[in-house]
Amino acid sequence: MQGLITKSTGSWYQVQLPDRQRIDCRIKGKFRIKGITTTNPLAVGDIVDFEMEPDQETGVITNLQQRKNYIIRKSINLSKQGQIIAANLDQAILVVTLASPRTSLGFIDRFLVTAEAYDIPAKLVFNKLDLFSDEGLEILADYKAVYEKIGYPCYEVSALEGTNITQVQDILKDKVTLFSGHSGVGKSSLINALLPDLDLRTNQVSDWSDKGMHTTTFAEMFELPQGGFIIDTPGIRELGVIDIEKQELSHFFPEMRQRMNQCRFNNCRHINEPGCAVLEAVQEGEIELSRYESYLSIYNGNDTRA
Repeated sequence: MQGLITKSTGSWYQVQLPDRQRIDCRIKGKFRIKGITTTNPLAVGDIVDFEMEPDQETGVITNLQQRKNYIIRKSINLSKQGQIIAANLDQAILVVTLASPRTSLGFIDRFLVTAEAYDIPAKLVFNKLDLFSDEGLEILADYKAVYEKIGYPCYEVSALEGTNITQVQDILKDKVTLFSGHSGVGKSSLINALLPDLDLRTNQVSDWSDKGMHTTTFAEMFELPQGGFIIDTPGIRELGVIDIEKQELSHFFPEMRQRMNQCRFNNCRHINEPGCAVLEAVQEGEIELSRYESYLSIYNGNDTRA
């Protein structure tokens, strides 16, 4: 039998069959995936083969089908390992708030770099529009200008008041979408606005992540009435970039990628080399200073703090 993992709780996986029936399954013995060292061998979004156990109520997962892609983050407690957040994604959305809590530009950039590294299109959804002062709206416009200029679509919504929710519904249609962000940015409220019948507890995800158990990432997939799936993840306080070599890092900043061939040296690090097209673009304001500072921070390994 084959199905889709829609929920993971660490030791048990909920597997959905094509007829929408869901079976609780476990892994038998050691389950390792060649070439990937992670704290969790399977993730929400994976397609797996399984067999029913003698009780005919639960199953045992026997095989993982090849993944189209996956997105991974550094395990905070086990820094040499990663956690697969979700697999087989069409896009990733970062829910951003400018206050209560504030999502820093550095955190946004680390999320976007991770999505670029795993070839997953990313979008930004700015929530809590109902709380914005005039000054806040100006800051929002500045944030959007930074990211829209380099090709990341931005949306502004109020999950609480339902503002612009139809825009989000449109971009989710028929796609498998990862939702991520800090605890408290309103991911659960946004999902409730998209799926009113679900009635997620709005503090559920924050409670789950605030236990400090960063060695596992629990996620859950919800089916959308207009077609497609949302994968909800626990609030992330820190986002560590993993499996990206220093010499590759600039490839995952689109505005650097398009200038790299113009540098004098083909192994340019874009730090202090003469004839660096990236540094020149930063000095001329063509590359945002905040983006370049994020590049340096990740390059130097200071990449987990929000």
